Amino acid sequence: MLQTPVSGFIQACIFVVVVMFMGSCTSPKKARQELKYLDGNLNIPENLQVATKEAVIQKGDLLSIYVYSDNPEATDMFNQQITKTVSSVPGYLVNAQGNIRFQTLGELHVEGLTKNQLMDTMDLRLKTYLTNPYTDIRFLNFKVNALGEVARPGPYSIPEEKVTILELLGLAGDLTIYGRRDSVLVIREKDGKREFGYLNLKDPKVFQSPYFNLQQNDVVLVKANKRRPTGSEQELSRNLTILSAIASIVSIGALLYSIFK
Repeated sequence: MLQTPVSGFIQACIFVVVVMFMGSCTSPKKARQELKYLDGNLNIPENLQVATKEAVIQKGDLLSIYVYSDNPEATDMFNQQITKTVSSVPGYLVNAQGNIRFQTLGELHVEGLTKNQLMDTMDLRLKTYLTNPYTDIRFLNFKVNALGEVARPGPYSIPEEKVTILELLGLAGDLTIYGRRDSVLVIREKDGKREFGYLNLKDPKVFQSPYFNLQQNDVVLVKANKRRPTGSEQELSRNLTILSAIASIVSIGALLYSIFK
């Protein structure tokens, strides 16, 4: 069969498309290596100790505080009465000075305390008014944020009030294939200052990092690796797909023309 100039041009276009596609591919072995977590020996003494640090109260936290005692009637005055006419959100908001205002006890400085420390403080002060008082305190807005190369980015509320980096990424649907597992950024605000910590999820020693256990309001940012196509590369890929489709149609047309001419 004679090769027409048109069919020769089409073959050349297809050859260019194939070469560019193959050049953009990463070897399967390297791709699998990039997707690994905790690559190495996990059974080391430092990893066997589970250290969970109790959350510290921060500005902007919303606290639920409920008081109990041997006299329920007297205790009622210390608990928020939630009615349909109350427009404010229930709970005690830690203000910009790190304080809350609690009925009868007045203003309390709570920033920097753990829940247990605040409970001990309040139990002691409530003994002036109640018999055998004790308090139950919970965070109402304990949340962390996952951004970047995760399947479901966004804020996540944590009712358990404790979460690790691996648990958060599980909630967010894991990293995408373009997410860097060796340099996950944790942004944390502490004592009026901003901290930046990096976690290597490939390294078994990640359990020992102070950023492995997340704190309320932490922001986790997963950066894209070098394999993530840029906007221009995505446009080039779309153009190549269109060119390949056109080339296929023209090639079929040239073949039919050569058969039936």
